[in-house]
Amino acid sequence: MIPPSFEYVAPKTIPEAISLLEKFGQNSKILAGGQSLIPVMKLRLASPTHLIDINRIDGLSYIKETDGFLKIGALTRMSEIESSDLIKKKYFLLHDAAKEIADPTVRNLGTVGGNISHADPANDLPATMLASDATLVATGPKGQRTIKAKDFFLDTFTTALTHEEILTEIRLPEYTAGTGSSYLKLEKRVGDFAIVGVAVQISLDKEGRVLRAGIGLTSVAPTALESTRAEEQLVGKKLTDESISRAATLASEDSNPTSDLRGPADYKKKMVKILTTRALKRAYMRIVGGGGGVE
Repeated sequence: MIPPSFEYVAPKTIPEAISLLEKFGQNSKILAGGQSLIPVMKLRLASPTHLIDINRIDGLSYIKETDGFLKIGALTRMSEIESSDLIKKKYFLLHDAAKEIADPTVRNLGTVGGNISHADPANDLPATMLASDATLVATGPKGQRTIKAKDFFLDTFTTALTHEEILTEIRLPEYTAGTGSSYLKLEKRVGDFAIVGVAVQISLDKEGRVLRAGIGLTSVAPTALESTRAEEQLVGKKLTDESISRAATLASEDSNPTSDLRGPADYKKKMVKILTTRALKRAYMRIVGGGGGVE
């Protein structure tokens, strides 16, 4: 299908983009990679009167470690996450998720900020943000503000961003020794949306006890879901078959999937348990194996 007619503008600075959002109001949309917005426009599920293309704004594409964080610019392409040596070496969770997103064409165009801002509960990155305890930087008319990932995803396709704000940076706590992570996804075919996805990040102390656990779930609730009960169950314990099994059971119980063409709800809940078990074990092996990168 062909989308309705719209006006196209391409600001060169963030303040200019924000002023355009204020000027055109609720009928305007930000265009980043366009891999989510353009398809829904073609289906006429969204009909903005103005598209504000931010791709000509300098300084929004980067991957760097600074001030205790891994900082990622919102216009960083998914293919850059997938190919980054830094991400491959340390931030396994992001690399796992990036290589699972759609296909190379989509990853070459799709942006980190766009994926997160779209807030599709079946997207891969939102769950990784929850598991990583990420902080999201929004820039608006009043300047910048930071939003914790757990407070960012409000509902299906709905975030804590106001209409006049743009997601400009993603911050993940810098990995330290004893940190490992993993993202596992069940899909009908390669490149499809997840039937179920599980993002895990764990940090261990010198005795092998869990200092922090992050568990984010994909496609099993109206938003990406953090299984706080499973996380709390792991803290202070060593990762054993028993503690992992208990955490996986709690994650499954926390999930609230619906039955659809990808499978019945009961099947999805069982897969949450299986994938959480596998993801925790994989994250652990990445720690004890010396953090030797990803496949």
